[in-house]
Amino acid sequence: MTRIETLAVHAGGEPDRETGALSPPIHLATTFEHGPAGERRAGYEYQREGNPTQDRLEQALAALEGGAAALAYGSGMAAMNGLLESLPAGAHFLYPSDCYTGLRMLATEFLPERGVSATAVDMADPDAVRAALRPETRLVWAETPSNPRLQIANIAALAGIAHGHGALLACDNTFATPVLQRPIALGADVVMHSTTKYLSGHSDVMGGALVFAARDALHDAVAHRRHITGAILAPFSAWLTLRGCRSLPARMAWHCRNARALAEALQAHPAVEAVHYPGLASHANHAVASRQMSDFGGMLSLQVKGGREAALRFAGALRLATNATSLGGPETLVEHRASVEGANPHSAQNLLRVSVGLEHEQDLVADFLQALDQA
Repeated sequence: MTRIETLAVHAGGEPDRETGALSPPIHLATTFEHGPAGERRAGYEYQREGNPTQDRLEQALAALEGGAAALAYGSGMAAMNGLLESLPAGAHFLYPSDCYTGLRMLATEFLPERGVSATAVDMADPDAVRAALRPETRLVWAETPSNPRLQIANIAALAGIAHGHGALLACDNTFATPVLQRPIALGADVVMHSTTKYLSGHSDVMGGALVFAARDALHDAVAHRRHITGAILAPFSAWLTLRGCRSLPARMAWHCRNARALAEALQAHPAVEAVHYPGLASHANHAVASRQMSDFGGMLSLQVKGGREAALRFAGALRLATNATSLGGPETLVEHRASVEGANPHSAQNLLRVSVGLEHEQDLVADFLQALDQA
């Protein structure tokens, strides 16, 4: 099974051995029977270390990404932190200048307390990445497409730069999913997901994951840290995420179709200053995206002429789309990122991030255009 549609349906989904049930059971047990001297009789001891439901999800995620092993976490931030906290004191890493706010906060607030430093760099510019490397750089963290401006990093080029320096490449693949982009095949060592988003796909379960290109010392060290610190995914959340993976390719095709139609309509509207969507020929990184992605995803952002007030008027005039955070669910969500990024926002005041849902494309386009007419 090599095609992603087949993997999504079958990976981690073998019928239950005891009952033949096609839908895998949920193992809620926190503890498992062992022998008098702690001998494990079925491979499990305590839920914090692992459980059968979580194992099924990890098998599926590793298969979808073409990796050797995966680790599931209670949130995307827990997964991100699980890898970054494994860097030794004195280490340095690079992260994108356009990135998820949580990553920036880890890099600037929390990791320095552990003696780990970081530098923000334009990941779409390989020369800038190369220039930012230090002797102590141990990791290059890519986020492509980036959040919220949908910038595209050349994963293969970054892998060459990182590996040539003796560093690792990690890639946040949340926006693209393995349906559209497979970073390990392009040279990444670790792939990170907020499974809360497209992988679960229904806005009803939180989780995160790391997928490793090799089951090696790095994987073992990060797995040990998860076991001891307890940043695990609950069995029911693992089951819901696994269920979401089954329909991922079909959902992503619909997300992509709707996002493309909406981006084209927004680009033509006189009230729009800019549309950030890698599927548009006008996107600065369109050529790179065309090479490493099979389609361009369901996320976009737009900048409205007239600044913050015009952007908020537009967002408030939407009737079908919902003003809410998060992304990757069936409903279309719009968020004014500067309003949620804290006291010192990095996003432009006229920028709105859009998670394009599964509604009919004509209904979505009509809603956005009528709201723009009121901006």
